[in-house]
Amino acid sequence: MNIALGIDVGGTKISYALIDFNGEVKGDIEKVHTPKTANEIKELLRAIILKFEKDVEFVAIATAGTVNNENTKVIGSTANLPSGYKEIDFASLSCKRVFIENDANCAAWAEYKIGASKGFKNSVMLTLGTGVGGGIIINGKLLKGKSGGAGEMHFVMSRNQRRKCTCGSWDCFEAYASGNGLRQTAIEITNNENITTYDIVDGVKNGDKKFIEAFETWQNDIALGILGLANLFDPDCFVLSGSMEKFADVEKIENFVNSCVLTAPIKIYHAKAGNYSGMLGAVLLGSLLN
Repeated sequence: MNIALGIDVGGTKISYALIDFNGEVKGDIEKVHTPKTANEIKELLRAIILKFEKDVEFVAIATAGTVNNENTKVIGSTANLPSGYKEIDFASLSCKRVFIENDANCAAWAEYKIGASKGFKNSVMLTLGTGVGGGIIINGKLLKGKSGGAGEMHFVMSRNQRRKCTCGSWDCFEAYASGNGLRQTAIEITNNENITTYDIVDGVKNGDKKFIEAFETWQNDIALGILGLANLFDPDCFVLSGSMEKFADVEKIENFVNSCVLTAPIKIYHAKAGNYSGMLGAVLLGSLLN
């Protein structure tokens, strides 16, 4: 059969499709709004799975939050998912095997197998969106750590306690390199609390000096974070994905990093696996266990 049901559970929407073990989508990708309660999410997932269960070998779920090393349970949820989400018994949702993994890890694996980092055994993927996600591939294996939480991009960039991060700490990489980080930088430069990331991008296109300063500062913060990660993990390449990555000048960031890095030079690429790389990667990872 070599077909799985891929599901991506995010804070605003749930996407799903039939996907083969080569990462090719079979049929349409369907999307629904993510329910507001954990029980409603559980019942929606049960209904989606029941619709396709007889036609697949297993169910693969990419999800926000930290997933254990057995790929059976969410052990650390995120603010964009409701209370009780990590209590869901995913295995009980199907008579087939249910495989779950963190969405950024899944996306990193999709890039490694069918995307921008294909052919490289060592890579780091950064998802630049409202926040910053990450996935790390070392010697062709997904880095999970002792409990499953490796790859979280919440390392401190400053000791000034200027920005509270979503994780509860101060001045994390996410607080500077995310879309929210770009907005906060622009607010600090312009003293205008009503700025959006769209305003900043438009301002850069129109030659606004303050918005250009904010944008360049944001790119520099991304580059500094990548430099630290490059020195730690010595990867072949970095892949930038997410809603903000298309604005990043990867060539400029790459040149800066390689002018300072202590390891061998690295490459930086825009993601290629597409908007549904989470569920593609979930199927590709889950198929390794078949």
